Amino acid sequence: MAIRRIVMGRVIGIVALGLLPACGVLAPLPDPSSLQDRAHSIPTEGTPIDSPVTIYWDSHQIPFIEASSDTDAAFALGLVHAHLRLGQMEMFRRISQGRIAEMGGPLATDIDHGLRILDFSRVASEIEAGLPDETRAWLGSFVAGINYYAENAASLPAEFEILGLEREVWTVRDIIVMGRLAATDVNWLVWFNLLPMRQRADWPQLWTRLVGNGSVPLLESSGREDRLRLADILAGTSRSGSNSVAVGPSRTATGSAIMANDPHLGLLIPNLWLIVGVKSPSYHAVGLMASGLPLFAIGRNPAVAWGGTNLRAAASELVDLSELSPPEITSRQETIGVRWWLDEDVTIRETKWGPILSDAPQLADLDGPEFALRWIGNMPSDEFTTFLKVSRAQDFEAFKAAFDSFAVPGQNMLYADRAGNIGMIMAVRLPRRNGEPPADLIVSEDAHTADWRSTVGTADLPSKMNPELGYLVSANNDPGPAPVPVGYFFSPDDRVERMTEIIEGTDTVGFETLARLQQDVYMKTSVLLRDLLVARINALDLSGDIAPGEAEAVEMIEMWDGHYRAESRAAAVFEAFRAAFLAEFYEVSLGDQDWAAYAGIDRAQRLTREDIATVDETRLRAALGAGLAAAAAAAESGDSWGDRHRLVVQHPLGNLPLVGDRFQFGDFPAGGSSEALMKTAHGPAGERHAVRYGSNARHISDLADPDANYFVLLGGQDGWFNSAAFLDQIPLWRQGQYIKVPLTLEAVRKGAVGETVLRP
Repeated sequence: MAIRRIVMGRVIGIVALGLLPACGVLAPLPDPSSLQDRAHSIPTEGTPIDSPVTIYWDSHQIPFIEASSDTDAAFALGLVHAHLRLGQMEMFRRISQGRIAEMGGPLATDIDHGLRILDFSRVASEIEAGLPDETRAWLGSFVAGINYYAENAASLPAEFEILGLEREVWTVRDIIVMGRLAATDVNWLVWFNLLPMRQRADWPQLWTRLVGNGSVPLLESSGREDRLRLADILAGTSRSGSNSVAVGPSRTATGSAIMANDPHLGLLIPNLWLIVGVKSPSYHAVGLMASGLPLFAIGRNPAVAWGGTNLRAAASELVDLSELSPPEITSRQETIGVRWWLDEDVTIRETKWGPILSDAPQLADLDGPEFALRWIGNMPSDEFTTFLKVSRAQDFEAFKAAFDSFAVPGQNMLYADRAGNIGMIMAVRLPRRNGEPPADLIVSEDAHTADWRSTVGTADLPSKMNPELGYLVSANNDPGPAPVPVGYFFSPDDRVERMTEIIEGTDTVGFETLARLQQDVYMKTSVLLRDLLVARINALDLSGDIAPGEAEAVEMIEMWDGHYRAESRAAAVFEAFRAAFLAEFYEVSLGDQDWAAYAGIDRAQRLTREDIATVDETRLRAALGAGLAAAAAAAESGDSWGDRHRLVVQHPLGNLPLVGDRFQFGDFPAGGSSEALMKTAHGPAGERHAVRYGSNARHISDLADPDANYFVLLGGQDGWFNSAAFLDQIPLWRQGQYIKVPLTLEAVRKGAVGETVLRP
């Protein structure tokens, strides 16, 4: 579900010239602190609660809150989020409001301008006004907990000094706007790559092919640097990936349903997720919460478990404004606050369809019509109430009904319960389009109006329960037939097919099976492409012309089993071949600017196989020659895949030049690939590179036992630099280990290493 680069990544890097003169970035990081040190720093007396609240802490600083009222539980939850992640939350808040320049200086103003145009606060007031009383009370108490901690904590996180942050009162509106940022439509990331290609003469053919194949461009593509930076932020703070599995009792070792989820998000420290448990009169759950959002996006209660993957839903559209008259455009002025510089005024223009996105500085180089962004997320909806209801659900009917108020981001939500039922729903709101794909990336006003006259929601879309196969899997793939088009840019089927293969190949599925599944690094489409390339080398009789080193490389590739293990030399050789081949193969026809956007799509290997079948021999020989030379160099280097494919563990501040090393905490060989189950996304990988997006949390729950819940984060619970729980889960993550997180109070108390008692 969930969040590619967690905070700012490249954005902080480009504003580094402003940061370096400031004393904050050079200030010493906090001294090492133990779990006890961190727990003792929590303000506990005189809290605005009705009764004492106990927070139990395990050895990884995972909290479990026991409260006698729901509002007290929400208050404690806000305090816990702030205690563990206040620095991260403050950055999220400013990103969601287009206030990055307040932290980074003048080079971030264009990013803020783009975010102000997107305007994630557009319907925040309407959403807040429409909240049910219980949701309003929950969010209000959560915010009160954040504010109590921020006002009373003896020390604030290092990010405050480094980024020049000031204490600001949190509001429910802030939480709603952050939630809208997390709901970013993944299709926008597609458009950032494809919009420059609309100027091509062959664009209609390219568009028809891309939309027909359901292809999603990766962010590692060509284009303006500022466009990629904005895409980084949106991808890093949206629920844009994931694998999810629900297995019924007929296939499990315990005879009960099992749920497993691993969200694909940004790979930075601190992790987006917090592992949390809560017990109050209405809520009894453990699971994953996004930092600063008081909802169990993934988790379980005593009766049911849930998780999901991004649906890649077609919930947005770009509307051509060529026929719009000037009086139909409104504008407003906004001031962007700038650290170390003069503030900057910008103009935001809007239409009845939505903001004029073509005004964004990141799109200033595009030729063509002005266009507006229409997004379901700019209509009021209530995802907060949805997930509060999900946390209380006792059966599939209640689970499905909880999504009546849900709209964005579209999710394939999976379900399992202790009675042995499993199910899947489409959680989304969509325009009631006809069955034809859009004729272009930017559509006419008339076509848009016809398609958006009304919308459909979860209750109108197909759902599944207890399929004959005995399991359900989801991985951002095409969900199947529906009364309206659900989407056009789905992930390829590699992950779904691999999950199916693993489950079908196991007599009984248990914890060990799903743990192995979550760490699987096989990629079928790479094997198919490898087989085709080797066959073409043989068919063109190139084997007699290639150098000895190239022959050795071909042999390594032929023998490769398709697993992107960190220690695999053959995987490194194949990826070097693929990167050089694609560059030579597509640059001829698409040019040096557009080839990477086309070749960098999720389904590129499928399209490449089709293109190889029709290309002329001269062009194919040239591309194969480039690939062979690169593969030979990779083979000669002796590099393994992990030597080149690196998991660089760093805070977003690690992107700073000169001083960024202070915020880098590890550089490890990584397994996996862009469509392996253990997703570690990358573009063409002929050289050493850092993984920036992929699997960043794992969860497995066996409904046979309320305490059989297993989680692990890439990183740790605590966002406080140098604390004992800042990086403590990285060894577990790398070794494929999990932390058992119980649900029953008896087991929670037994496993606690400390407790914090909040008193009125």
